[in-house]
Amino acid sequence: MQESIQRALEGLRRGDFVLVYDAPGREGETDLVMASESVTPSAVRTLRQDAGGLICVTFDARLDGHLHLPYFDEVLAQAAGTFPTLRALAANDIRYDARSSFSLWVNHRETFTGITDRDRALTIRRFADFTAKALATENGWAAEAFGKEFRSPGHVPLVKAAPKLLDERRGHTELVTALVSMAQLIPTATICEMMGDDGRALSKEDAKGYAAARNLVFLEGSEILEAWRAWSA
Repeated sequence: MQESIQRALEGLRRGDFVLVYDAPGREGETDLVMASESVTPSAVRTLRQDAGGLICVTFDARLDGHLHLPYFDEVLAQAAGTFPTLRALAANDIRYDARSSFSLWVNHRETFTGITDRDRALTIRRFADFTAKALATENGWAAEAFGKEFRSPGHVPLVKAAPKLLDERRGHTELVTALVSMAQLIPTATICEMMGDDGRALSKEDAKGYAAARNLVFLEGSEILEAWRAWSA
């Protein structure tokens, strides 16, 4: 396994950030990434101040066998029979991908507004804990317990990885979920796009500079793909 991947996995296990660039010709963006189980209020503050995009939480599609969380476009399609306007909102014209990975937006029920650093960190950590327990429980516990612990809508968007991960889709959702899986952590990562002061996505070179200045690992999506193929073979 490449040294950069090894360093990234070690960093994620320590609770460090890792930077992940997807690919030129796709989004062409760098996300600041942390294992969800390591997220603290301080980490949320770093994500919103240093990255500046949308703070999202990924989850492995293996959770479907226990929880059955939908993609949000499936929610819209189901609701369109009652609310016809929703049918026209289908995300079928994304220029860099075939579909959106967004699922539900949630808050933990112990949060207040849900948007503060403390509230979002609580929601994210509890979602990681819930994911670990759900994947280890085979008695149908998760489907009933999820609504007792979380409410929706909320301030933490969940993004659902494709069932075959990088064999099916190569967005940040799949790249970072594969990364935390290779680190043998709970298969959920917290991500945020890095924005520049010019109102655009932070350039790849500036993202590399950010990583170098803080001794963080910068990874190309192609590096993760290569490592994942070897690891999952």
